[in-house]
Amino acid sequence: MASKLQQLQAKAGQASQFVAKHGTSYYKQLLEQNKQYIQEPPTVEKCNELAKQLFYTRLASIPGRTESFWKELDYVKNTWKHRQELKVEDAGIAALFGLECFAWFCAGEIVGRGFTFTGYYP
Repeated sequence: MASKLQQLQAKAGQASQFVAKHGTSYYKQLLEQNKQYIQEPPTVEKCNELAKQLFYTRLASIPGRTESFWKELDYVKNTWKHRQELKVEDAGIAALFGLECFAWFCAGEIVGRGFTFTGYYP
């Protein structure tokens, strides 16, 4: 246990040295590459204004999203009504989608339990 702690401390020291040595140049390079996204003047007021714009823009997009949701739901209902005409490929895609949703649910449960498979916390 003590040796693992020493290894972890050594790696953390190496990482902090790397960041101290290269962090500033990476930061400047990142800002230079993305300068078209930077608002002038970079003040707290401008950040608050942009946050409000984002919030209200997303709020304004809700009607379009709900319309898309109802269209998708109508498509699923229509497909269910005509399920006798369903092709094997479409059924396979639906089955794979359901399986993927289930797998993501299981992965989320495992992550939520702290990467334990039994739920036992030592």
